[in-house]
Amino acid sequence: MEAFRVVTSADLAIKDLGPCRYPSPVAEKLGEKATVYVGEADKVLFDDRLSAVLSGAAGPRPPAFELAGPRNRVFWEPKEMRAGIVTCGGLCPGVNNVIRGLVLTMAHSYGVQEIFGFRYGYEGLVARFGHAPVRLDPRNVEEIHRMGGTVLGTSRGNQDPHQMVDTLVAMGINVLFVVGGDGTIRGAMSIVRAIEERRLSIGVIGVPKTIDNDIHFIDRSFGFESAFAAAVDVIRSAHVEASGAKNGIGLVKVMGRHSGFIACSAALASADVDVVLIPEVHAELDGPCGLLAHLERRLARHGNAVVVVAEGALQEHCASSAEPMATDLSGNIKLKDIGLVLRDRINAHFRARGVDATLKYLDPSYHIRSVPASPSDSVFCWNMARNAVHAAMAGNTEMLIGRWHGRFVHVPMPLAVRMRKQVEPTDDLWMAVVEATGQPLAFHEAGLRVEAPPVVHGQGAGRGALVA
Repeated sequence: MEAFRVVTSADLAIKDLGPCRYPSPVAEKLGEKATVYVGEADKVLFDDRLSAVLSGAAGPRPPAFELAGPRNRVFWEPKEMRAGIVTCGGLCPGVNNVIRGLVLTMAHSYGVQEIFGFRYGYEGLVARFGHAPVRLDPRNVEEIHRMGGTVLGTSRGNQDPHQMVDTLVAMGINVLFVVGGDGTIRGAMSIVRAIEERRLSIGVIGVPKTIDNDIHFIDRSFGFESAFAAAVDVIRSAHVEASGAKNGIGLVKVMGRHSGFIACSAALASADVDVVLIPEVHAELDGPCGLLAHLERRLARHGNAVVVVAEGALQEHCASSAEPMATDLSGNIKLKDIGLVLRDRINAHFRARGVDATLKYLDPSYHIRSVPASPSDSVFCWNMARNAVHAAMAGNTEMLIGRWHGRFVHVPMPLAVRMRKQVEPTDDLWMAVVEATGQPLAFHEAGLRVEAPPVVHGQGAGRGALVA
């Protein structure tokens, strides 16, 4: 939260390629009554709290995001414009929805006729890989939203931005839409720098994709809701398994390298979880205040337990200090499998105490990220895509579409990757998890709450009755 206090109006300024010279065709194509143009002065306050506005601490013009939406004049002549779309990084529900939304909005709202999809991420923008781009139009994207994954394919790893710009120039691309996470956005920023060095007029617009919901200054990233909804189904299965066995334990690992939003949201939505472990909150395994002792108490009282762990949690219990940290092609540290480590530690703990516990471990990671978008996410993807097209047609560049205080806005790429969004252990989301599960604030001595006698009302005692 400290980083929020140093955001200035200059940080929220959006780059553009120049003045808008052409009247927008949107009203002509969709009808005047179907079109609400967004004026250049329309903004969404960065900090919308009344106390912040009245205090005047931010000056007469407090920092505000540029409101997304169609402008009445555009930078590009739509019928002469050529656009490219690239999808990068890991899979995520809704990528195909975004591709479809970009194509349909360009074609139907603006009359753009030349749209190309680059295959297999940034590799598709480098000629030596030999990935021929594909022509996209409303007919060949008509059904793709029903599928998970991305019809364009994806890849990880950095590519030479100058070679990528060479491809854009050779194909006459005016705007590149980039769908990806923070690494992809940094790659897009390098493309912008290469474009600027050559004094070219090519726009680069981002649609942020992160299943972990960890890009800052965006209320919610697309695919996140679909992901935690899929995780809920798996958690329910783990609960059934745990409830059907004596001293049953269901252990579910979900995605979340650095941020525990999926773990927290899935736990709250399922209402079947007793322990949530996330990267932002340190947890000890051993000792009277540790996780294993907590599970002992849980089994003694209720006979079963469900544990949800984010993939990036408790990595200090996995890695050997003598073992070098490997990285993937995107430069991300390759995580150890905390699910397997926890499975083995929990089983060993109860064997050592002579307790006959039955643990079932479920890892639905790839299932979660490959499902089609939920209805709510489908709507969200459509609005992200259409607003990305409106921004591109207005000549904006080095920006992405976000949603802030419930409104779609333009977010500068440098600001979006300045920091990673994480669960704040003192904020409402984590407090909601603690209240719903009955777990302590943290599994170590400083975070353990004073244990009160359990309140049990017959066989139907709620999960929130368990303290410590």
